[in-house]
Amino acid sequence: MSPELISILVLVVVFVIATTRSVNMGALAFAAAFGVGTLVADLDADGIFAGFPGDLFVVLVGVTYLFAIARANGTTDWLVHAAVRLVRGRVALIPWVMFALTGALTAIGAVSPAAVAIVAPIALSFATRYSISPLLMGTMVVHGAQAGGFSPISIYGSIVNGIVEREKLPGSEIGLFLASLVANLLIAAVLFAVLGGRKLWARGAVTPEDGGVSGRGTASAGTGSSTGGSGNGGTGADTGTGGTAPAAVAVRPEQETGGAEGTGIRLNPARIATLVALVALVVAVLGFDLDAGLTAVTLAVVLSTAWPDDSRRAVQEIAWSTVLLICGVLTYVGVLEEMGTITWAGEGVGGIGVPLLAAVLLCYIGAIVSAFASSVGIMGALIPLAVPFLAQGEIGAVGMVAALAVSATVVDVSPFSTNGALVLAAAPDVDRDRFFRQLMIYGGIVVAAVPVLAWLVLVVPGFG
Repeated sequence: MSPELISILVLVVVFVIATTRSVNMGALAFAAAFGVGTLVADLDADGIFAGFPGDLFVVLVGVTYLFAIARANGTTDWLVHAAVRLVRGRVALIPWVMFALTGALTAIGAVSPAAVAIVAPIALSFATRYSISPLLMGTMVVHGAQAGGFSPISIYGSIVNGIVEREKLPGSEIGLFLASLVANLLIAAVLFAVLGGRKLWARGAVTPEDGGVSGRGTASAGTGSSTGGSGNGGTGADTGTGGTAPAAVAVRPEQETGGAEGTGIRLNPARIATLVALVALVVAVLGFDLDAGLTAVTLAVVLSTAWPDDSRRAVQEIAWSTVLLICGVLTYVGVLEEMGTITWAGEGVGGIGVPLLAAVLLCYIGAIVSAFASSVGIMGALIPLAVPFLAQGEIGAVGMVAALAVSATVVDVSPFSTNGALVLAAAPDVDRDRFFRQLMIYGGIVVAAVPVLAWLVLVVPGFG
């Protein structure tokens, strides 16, 4: 049995054990990386740790730390109430606002994980308070980021168009952008319909004081009397473990009297500073291309130093189990890349003599690998592998590149991808194991369905 095949079978075993024995998959993956890396791939510790996603580790820790502080001092509550007023109480519009916001950020040049890191914590706090499915809200944020991700001036778009030009293939920058935009918009519309969007429309308008499923039970002038929930917004909308209230902290006196903003929560110095920190995060990441994780950690430390009482428990609220899970799995994927398993699979498909069959298989490889690794990285590997059969003229290069781009990015809802991990880590007061399974199941559905649909729509007609 080849080393590459052994490494794939070990990955399957990791999934089976984690699913049936409720063991953290990240811990299993670290053990698998050690075993396979040492015994099969003949790697030393440095070779195994080469795949450890240090940048993602810092992003997950930094962003969840910063937003834990924002939840503790009431800043996210203020933002949620402001969002309700922005859409005149139409809660059903908020998922689309988040979709459009992340799409706009990536379209103008933000890296997709940076946009998701900024928007997801606010979106999911809103979902918790107003009994919206966290799966709906989280996936709308991720698909919004991918909808704008291939504009001609975006990071993804620039990279893919550069690869196409380097490989001397026909290309269409607008065609690539529209393919991703339309695909993610259609997926978002289906999700909205399936995961409770119609019930959200039927709910009508609410006031910022209508706390959804909030268990605060304050006076009418405060954050709202407890309504006991207005019904689940769709499947997977479990907002807590054991029925706990979604609020992160108890209401303080300044929260119980309507402020000048009319949101029912006053802006105090700590919240003003936190809002400034969130704006600074956006400016630093988008305007100065600074690392989102390091920037978030720095801002969180500044806030913790100034207001230690609000921040005392924030470190405990970092999603450590999610960090272990994601970093472990991606370390094992790094071992697979180091020992050539992914290249081995791609070359095996590329050598098939039937171009259309090779095209759909490459789309599936892109989707499956991208669910665990870098979307742009896998496209950078697969587009060159497609060159030999594209040169035969039976497959349109424009359609093939677009299909690969769509297949490799829509799966970023997987909890093992950077975007999916950020959504999982950002969701407050949910059953994380249940939410993880929901994201994994949905990611599996996307992996199974989207590549073949992209192939049928973009490759089979022979575009380009």
